[in-house]
Amino acid sequence: MNVLLFCCCVFTAAVVTGHVEPDDFIGFSSAPDAVARGSEVHVRYRCSGPCRLVVEAVVAVEAEAEAVVFRREWTGGGPGGVFRVRRVPLRWPPSVLYRRDFFNRRVLDARRVTVRARLHRLDAGGEEEEEAGLSVSTELRVQPPAERPAPPAAGCPSWSARLLWRTSGTRTQRCPHESAVVDMLTFPLASSGRHFGAVRRFHPFADRTLEGRRAVTQPSVSFSVWVFLLRRCRQKLCGVVHHVSRTGAYDSVLMQLTDTGDIIVQVRVASGEDEAFQAEAAMPNRKWIRLDCYIQNTEVCLDTTWDDITVRHRYKFLQSVHYDDADGYFVIGGSRDMPSISGYFGPFKYYRLGTEEVENQLDPTMQILDQTHRECQEVKALTRAFLKEVTESHDTTTGASSPRLTRLWRPSRENVCMQTWSWEEHLKHRTLFRFLQTEQENIRAGPLSLRELRRVLFHRAVGSMFAADREPNETADRSTALLRMSSCIGDHEASLLLAALCFSGLERPVDQQQGHVYSLIGAAGNNRFALMHAGYKHQHGLDGFPKDPGVAYSYYSNAGVQSSADNVHGDQQHLLELVYLSSPEDLRLTQESGDGVHFLQYRAARGDAESQRQLGTVLLYGRHGVQRDAPRAAEWLHRSAMRRDPAAMYDYSVMLMKGHGVKKNFTRGLKLMEKAAEMGSVSALNGLGWYFGFVLSDHEKALSFFRQAALNGSADAEFNLGVYELTGQNPAAPRSNETAAFLRFLNASRLGHDAAAVEAARYLSTGRLEGVAQDAEAAVMMLKQVCDRSGRLGFLVRVALQEFLQGSRRLAFVKYALAAEAGLDLAQSNAAYLCEELQLGPDCQWRYHNFSTLTSDPRPDALLKVGDLYASRGSAAALGEAVRMYGRAAAAGSPEGMYNLAVLAERGFVLPASVLGSFNASLEPDVLLNILRRCVRAEGEEALVTPCSLTLVRVRLGRALRGRSQSGAELLLTFASLLSVAVALVVVPLQSRLERREAGRRASAPRAWPAREQDGGGGGASGTAAAAGNLSGERRLLQSCDAAVTLAGVCMCVCCTALLLHVLGPEHA
Repeated sequence: MNVLLFCCCVFTAAVVTGHVEPDDFIGFSSAPDAVARGSEVHVRYRCSGPCRLVVEAVVAVEAEAEAVVFRREWTGGGPGGVFRVRRVPLRWPPSVLYRRDFFNRRVLDARRVTVRARLHRLDAGGEEEEEAGLSVSTELRVQPPAERPAPPAAGCPSWSARLLWRTSGTRTQRCPHESAVVDMLTFPLASSGRHFGAVRRFHPFADRTLEGRRAVTQPSVSFSVWVFLLRRCRQKLCGVVHHVSRTGAYDSVLMQLTDTGDIIVQVRVASGEDEAFQAEAAMPNRKWIRLDCYIQNTEVCLDTTWDDITVRHRYKFLQSVHYDDADGYFVIGGSRDMPSISGYFGPFKYYRLGTEEVENQLDPTMQILDQTHRECQEVKALTRAFLKEVTESHDTTTGASSPRLTRLWRPSRENVCMQTWSWEEHLKHRTLFRFLQTEQENIRAGPLSLRELRRVLFHRAVGSMFAADREPNETADRSTALLRMSSCIGDHEASLLLAALCFSGLERPVDQQQGHVYSLIGAAGNNRFALMHAGYKHQHGLDGFPKDPGVAYSYYSNAGVQSSADNVHGDQQHLLELVYLSSPEDLRLTQESGDGVHFLQYRAARGDAESQRQLGTVLLYGRHGVQRDAPRAAEWLHRSAMRRDPAAMYDYSVMLMKGHGVKKNFTRGLKLMEKAAEMGSVSALNGLGWYFGFVLSDHEKALSFFRQAALNGSADAEFNLGVYELTGQNPAAPRSNETAAFLRFLNASRLGHDAAAVEAARYLSTGRLEGVAQDAEAAVMMLKQVCDRSGRLGFLVRVALQEFLQGSRRLAFVKYALAAEAGLDLAQSNAAYLCEELQLGPDCQWRYHNFSTLTSDPRPDALLKVGDLYASRGSAAALGEAVRMYGRAAAAGSPEGMYNLAVLAERGFVLPASVLGSFNASLEPDVLLNILRRCVRAEGEEALVTPCSLTLVRVRLGRALRGRSQSGAELLLTFASLLSVAVALVVVPLQSRLERREAGRRASAPRAWPAREQDGGGGGASGTAAAAGNLSGERRLLQSCDAAVTLAGVCMCVCCTALLLHVLGPEHA
């Protein structure tokens, strides 16, 4: 009866969410019909036992998104099961009640508002029973945001804030534009034919209309990509583009190129099986080819276009294609299990919802790239032909085959050139012919190979660059032509140097497009420095390269793998030495390193174990300018090991086991390594783990050693544990655990392990692991650090330093410029220094100083230099950039940076809060004094007179003098001090004169008294009285002068003390 009456009032029935007792009940005895301020509900309920009751107000913002804006709960019930009524006031948030205004800016556009009540039975412990529950709800009307009442006044905003609100508060917020057409590549991507490529990920559309059209089982997808093949695939198949699912398997679509130039397209059909077809395209080399792929339900069409001819290949599968581009990631080029093409990728357009006709045009850079490769083919053909003619002893003194008329003038006994080189070719490549003529004797004596010839070309070009006593145009053109020939023959350091010349404007005008071409040629040639150069430019978006972390990763991953495989004991390998040419201390230590080695030899010869080990390490790795000498290194390490030095014992044991510099003796090396481990060598623990794991296959014992070494901070041990997790060779967990392996690799990379950094970056670039988000920028940063530590780069920098110390500034600049273009900040600072030394112009200094500031921790002197270059330009924007550079230098603790900021602040330039906050200079109201005080502290207590301290005194003195004119008491004190000075100027001379007269009178008094006594009479008495009166007056005047001088001195002391307190500041008061 009661239940029926209640249901008629509100709704028909309550919803039972589980098994409940028949006496339990909940419902609304009264509820509002709309959202309003002060509304309330009355909940009628009955519990046969302990229960918890909850009332909630839920706002539905979107179709599936709900937000709880109000909640109230209480406990009740007990034996007897009596009906109770609870009044619950509904406290609505302003975002639901009122319209948008200055204080209520976040308004919910609610589609639906529901008030619901729930009843849950409680067990003996006071916890809710899972199987019991009862709920009831009612829906309330809600007004649109524009029709809601205004909120009550909550404050009075300022006039400026109210004006800003009125101008911007009425703007309609629009959803960000979301396009179904994606530019996967807008700039050419060089591919060296290795297992590397650019990674791209897609997410579901935020726009539900677009997401609804993105079908998975009956897809409509299209994409278009340009490719340029330098050669056919080295293996049977190489990748163009492939899709990898989140499980690591290939998904739709997979496009590969065969070694015959045909194309294979593989898809996954609805049943989960993989099917493919082969298009017999016979794609040519050295032509731009456009591949257009259309996927429509069960049909796949592939169009191949080159030389304005399009051929269509169509295939229809029996089942619908399964295509989910939001699952996993796409790779343009190669990956770990698939090599890429050898050549270039052009613009890549991807239509997520398909299209009937793609639009994808060639970039101008791509056309210049095609033309450059054609010219290089001519250079190669001419060079090979010339080498062949010379080795076959034909006469090539003219540099080209003579025309028929010229041959008739020759004596019949001379050999003639059998090649048909036209005069046009001869004129076009005259620099090449001249060079080959000068090398004829070397070619005949050699024979000189193309590899050797290109290095000769490179060194000949470098030798003629940047000379002060040359004709600028002629020599510059010749050196550039020689570099082009060297690049065409395959020396891609020449390609990188040509790119640097095109970008910097040295030796030739700036030409970014041609610079892009040479950069791409070097990267496609798999030159490590060119790969680092391209990755660095894409990482920061420099020299016209678009900022693209995915493309930067494709280059850096290739260079990182090469760098992680470096062996510092091999040829052209050297540890990087941090020597800055602008630092006299670095140069002094470098020049004195030979004395240090001699001192090590002196101490080592006298039996010092530490010196013996250090000397062995120097000889082993070739440090401090010492040539590598493995046998001598083994000798000194052996002596130190015999004196029980654990580090030397480990190094010598490794040399014994490898036979490096000493006769191989694996057994002896193992015993020595075990002794080193017992004595606490962490490296020896890792070495024993390697021996038991990879030699004896005793993985349990190997893991024990690796864990001990990892706990003691061994990067190698962390990496080896990651390998075990990845391969599933751990006996305790015989399955591959990529997440655990990634964490191990990440820890090892933080300890400086290069191979671990390469592996961790691979996971970060794809974001395939659950819980590991894609972060291509972090992956690029990790790989750049690996590349900067490479032995090849260290060797290049070492050669550059040697050239500088020997006085060859030009050659040193070329080497440093190559390393600087590869992104090494040390080389960038040194190249900028040499730009100034060689007077190559301010643009050269600007370029490399600016590059050196792009690192996460730049040198303050580079920041200051770039700031000065910005400030010299004079514009407001340039001055803002100068302030930013000075602020970064100041944040790094540079007093010069703080001083420059103080000078700008004193001149009235408003320093931004971001700059002041970088070194906490915005915490005090007086910014100028705060900066100067921090600058004085940064300069140190040793220096008493510094620019910052003098400026601080000057600023405070000026402010103290200006402040006196604004204070009545201080102004009175100042006037009194000035009056005292005037009085002192008058009184002091008078006082001095009176004192002299008094001294003279005292000196003449004994001689005058006898004469006066002889005169006798009244006249003498009156004269004496008058003299006494004059004397007393002069004495009173003298006393007044003393008092005036004393008062003036007191006033001056008070005035100077007050002024000094102003100058020193409140902290010294």
